[in-house]
Amino acid sequence: MTEIEPGQNGTEQPQSGPTKEERSQAMACHLLALLGFIVPFGNLIGPLIMWLVKKDESAFVDDQGKEAVNFNITMAIAGFVCILLMFVFIGAILLPILGIFWLVVTIIAGLKANEGVAYRYPLTLRLIN
Repeated sequence: MTEIEPGQNGTEQPQSGPTKEERSQAMACHLLALLGFIVPFGNLIGPLIMWLVKKDESAFVDDQGKEAVNFNITMAIAGFVCILLMFVFIGAILLPILGIFWLVVTIIAGLKANEGVAYRYPLTLRLIN
């Protein structure tokens, strides 16, 4: 889908890339992961629901929704491993680092999606294709 923007001399030129609505929906896919602060497993449920509802309406939202779900599944697995590693103390060090990494990268992904950039999370298992 393209938006039409006014060009020079009153002519209209198509804008390539996702529309403003698509960018907002893609940003929501990423930022709904912050529900994990309020609801148990909200970091998985929020992006998953948004992606499932909007994936057929836009290729950009579908791509970013899959990316957000994959990243949050990866972070859930990493969090579980950190909890297991608490028995040998290293998990107490790794879990806060993982939490800060998750928060920062999630916010960056939301901002990039709002700019229309197809963001790729680092260190992510691509389980959903």
